[in-house]
Amino acid sequence: MNEPGMFESKKVAPGITTLVSYLPIPGLGVLPVNAFVIQSKEPMLVDTGLAALRTDFMRELKSLINLNELRWIWITHADMDHLGNLEAVLAEAPNARVITTFVGMAKMGLQGISLDRVYLLNPGQSLDVGDRKILALSPPTFDAPETTGLFDQKTGVLFSADSFGAILAQPAENAAEISEQNLREGGHLWASIDAPWLALIDPQKFNNTLTAISDLKPQVILSSHLPVAAGMNKTLLDNLSEAYKTPRFVGPDQEALEKMMVA
Repeated sequence: MNEPGMFESKKVAPGITTLVSYLPIPGLGVLPVNAFVIQSKEPMLVDTGLAALRTDFMRELKSLINLNELRWIWITHADMDHLGNLEAVLAEAPNARVITTFVGMAKMGLQGISLDRVYLLNPGQSLDVGDRKILALSPPTFDAPETTGLFDQKTGVLFSADSFGAILAQPAENAAEISEQNLREGGHLWASIDAPWLALIDPQKFNNTLTAISDLKPQVILSSHLPVAAGMNKTLLDNLSEAYKTPRFVGPDQEALEKMMVA
């Protein structure tokens, strides 16, 4: 892949669909960039995808839900691959409110996004969406302080934001079809880019955060940056538990970039 691309939406659990896209990372591979629709009594969109794919994203989203019925837009954090189409969705979803934290709200405000429909929710708190409760939580790894994942207590699906992501050689339907080595190495590479602070942490304290995820016993893990992973809790947790050993990622300098562009 040489350009970002939108793939066909994929049902990944009862009432939950992934809006799938991929972002090429020159010299490294491709990064999944996922958003999700939860067809709860009060329907929810988790993240809003890449602005570069706005036309395709909005078309896929509208094929899944009437935007007049959308009640919640959960922004896991205020990076552009997560709120790229937020304003476009808000313009067509008059009844939706935006879930974020106080820090997330501040970041959105700095980007000129209207804050009149923001709803603040902190890790440890729950939101009742009519037919289920959604638990807000802090995922094990993150690149932004406002990052908040969520756990659907009805289906047992964990939405882990950037955590458990991986840079892949090529797009995949699900995480199970990626070889163990490629999944581990791609996950470690992504963690070294997205959470460089891992190299500085106390491994035991970090493993405590992984235990908290394990204790939830998620049926499916939906990362923003990995294909759907069902029944892979131990694999993903074990891989992440070793990620702190990966040297911090250092990207190409200008000379190397120019060589890459020529190639």
